[in-house]
Amino acid sequence: MDALTLPLLFVGLIVLFTHALEAVTGFGCTVLAFPFALLLLDGNMEHSKIILSILAWILALYFTIVKYKEINWKQLGIIVGLAGIGMPIGMLLFKGLDVSLLVKLLGIFIVFSALVQLFMMFSGRTATFRPRYIYLVWGGIVHGTFAAGGPLIVLYSAYKITDKGQFRATMCGLWTILNSILLAQYFMEKKITESIGRELLFLLPFLILGIVAGELIHKKVSETLFKKIVFVSLFFIGIIMIF
Repeated sequence: MDALTLPLLFVGLIVLFTHALEAVTGFGCTVLAFPFALLLLDGNMEHSKIILSILAWILALYFTIVKYKEINWKQLGIIVGLAGIGMPIGMLLFKGLDVSLLVKLLGIFIVFSALVQLFMMFSGRTATFRPRYIYLVWGGIVHGTFAAGGPLIVLYSAYKITDKGQFRATMCGLWTILNSILLAQYFMEKKITESIGRELLFLLPFLILGIVAGELIHKKVSETLFKKIVFVSLFFIGIIMIF
């Protein structure tokens, strides 16, 4: 096994795990996989971002096609409209800037919100928190900047879409749209290279295994357990954004 294949093998295992989680919940694979991919791929941030964005797009497109009947089209329209306002801001305004402080602040907010919701669920209390439309605008900014799955969008959607199948399908429909915009940008800027293509082909089997595993798990979990998985995932995403 050569020096190039070994790191890619570890990236593949990360892809399998994180994309299985997204196949369960409908979000999270990019932001969870990103720090590990960045470490294993010689710290090349843009290279890692492009590879993970394409893999996430393939997964989201698959579920959008096979689960299109479960998509909540009304909420998807609201989310796309408001996140679409923020996404160009993230792609242009923050391009080339040091946004580490923004990431940390968002991470703290995500961790706090997730902990509050988990406490409410485990204690049996009724949550008083209600998401606002501004979360969708900021979620679009975050996605345009980091291609990070918009945890703020997930916070909003988790309250508006209570059925686990609808939630996953709607989120995948959203990522299909948003990541298509990112991919179009990559192609126009000629950032999709032969080396990225080779690495994607190597990682594709891990993605497929992740989809199969995640689909099996999704069918087994109850609505209550699904919600807990969503907020636990958000908690860890927030921790990664902070550190």
